[in-house]
Amino acid sequence: MKFKPVRQRQLAVEDVQDAIDYYVKVDALPAALGLIDALEAAYVHIAEHPATGSPRYAHELNIPELRSWPLTRFPFLIFYVELPDAVDVWRVLHMKRDIPVWMLDEKENSN
Repeated sequence: MKFKPVRQRQLAVEDVQDAIDYYVKVDALPAALGLIDALEAAYVHIAEHPATGSPRYAHELNIPELRSWPLTRFPFLIFYVELPDAVDVWRVLHMKRDIPVWMLDEKENSN
């Protein structure tokens, strides 16, 4: 099994920072730390098994290579594309957001 490095785009980094900032703001430091742990575990998983992510939004957004992976115990999805030499994380979005709208913005920025 080949391990691929996970690279986060700037928007993905900002998504994670916004979520952590929110948990800290509402005085939920254990949740912020748990989110970081869940994210790290998810990144390990997609680095080892990138093809296991759901293609649901790939069909909806007409981005054939797009995959998503849920965080354990947190309502977030990691959106990524497997490249030959890495896993390219586009966004980390809360499941209650209008995900197609957020991802279409990213699709336009990736061209």
